Amino acid sequence: MLEQCEGSHAVARAVALARPEVICAYPISPQTHIVEGLGELVKAGELTPCEFINVESEFAALSVAIGASAAGARSYTATASQGLLFMAEAVYNASGLGLPIVMTVANRAIGAPINIWNDHTDSMSMRDAGWLQIFAETNQEALDLHIQAFKIAEELSLPVMVCMDGFILTHAYERVDIPEQAQVDRFLPPYAPRQVLDPSEPVTIGAMVGPEAFTEVRYLAHAKQMQALDLIPQIAQEFKKEFGRDSGGLIKTYKTEDADTIVIALGSVLGTIKDTVDDLRAEGVKVGVLGITSYRPFPISAIRDATAKAKRIVVIEKCFAVGIGGIVSRDVRSAVRNRPQPVLTVVAGLGGRPITKSSVHKLLLDAIAEKLELLTFLDLDWNVVNRVLEREKTQRRSGPIAEGILRDMGTVTSKVD
Repeated sequence: MLEQCEGSHAVARAVALARPEVICAYPISPQTHIVEGLGELVKAGELTPCEFINVESEFAALSVAIGASAAGARSYTATASQGLLFMAEAVYNASGLGLPIVMTVANRAIGAPINIWNDHTDSMSMRDAGWLQIFAETNQEALDLHIQAFKIAEELSLPVMVCMDGFILTHAYERVDIPEQAQVDRFLPPYAPRQVLDPSEPVTIGAMVGPEAFTEVRYLAHAKQMQALDLIPQIAQEFKKEFGRDSGGLIKTYKTEDADTIVIALGSVLGTIKDTVDDLRAEGVKVGVLGITSYRPFPISAIRDATAKAKRIVVIEKCFAVGIGGIVSRDVRSAVRNRPQPVLTVVAGLGGRPITKSSVHKLLLDAIAEKLELLTFLDLDWNVVNRVLEREKTQRRSGPIAEGILRDMGTVTSKVD
């Protein structure tokens, strides 16, 4: 059924159609509307049987989900930014225990300074925690990926993060196709856990494991992620057969067949990049786009095959590792190692800064002309940066960087009269 609705509400509807039995909720922008929507469905009796549990923190939200999943309940929660950091210990516990929890991450920057807008710093901080991470480009894809996520998680007995760009998707109103309950029921079978706490068959979970077995435990977590490389495309095909939409999978390509330059990115920025590529194609420039849907497990073979004919790769990413540079681009380099094609990193959109077609157009032409550095910060204001650096050379008490920048920009008063 086609419906114009907010991205968060579309996700709430998708989660409800998956028939979760326990939803653990603690609000943090820009995730709040998702759990609010689910709470309204539970209160109205439209989602039953389901226990909606308000908790006192993000750590408690995932901890309750861990307990519920271990007891055999289909479990769901959502978070963003500092909320994901606050539950970090539980994030590792959920994957280490092999519990098929589905969690939405409404991607948002991490402070300090405080910033509530979108980038991918939060989920990237947990990229090695053992969760599957899949990224949505549109609200339709966010809806579809949540339905697929429950099936993937429960088949592998691994937790899944569905990542969608905060505000850009969560608060945007778009037309989405919301499936019928019967369709979802055909696609997603009732939850049959691979492991469950049962008083009649007592076991211990999360017990101490020493050096004699810990390496094997960690390797098997890796082995399950490798299994996901086959399972994720398989479930995407099953989804297409039932719902008639291409959604999910490991990667998606756009005009890459004859492209000399391939741009790689995750999330909603792919729409802007595709529009820019259309303009460049009209100018006779051979550019294509590769969108990564499955970031963990990382689809090395798929990326390597899709970029085989390209002369260069440009990775546009909404995150970076301070002190070294790109995060996604480093993984891409591992996929195309031993090839002569350069992999250029473009850090963009941090803290919600707009990524415009004009900026992407210019950087791609610079890349083709070999004018782009290996690490570029899109639309960085060098005047602002250099003023701060010069001030720090001359003033011992130069103050907080963020405060200094805002004073230079006139956003806050430079001194009190």
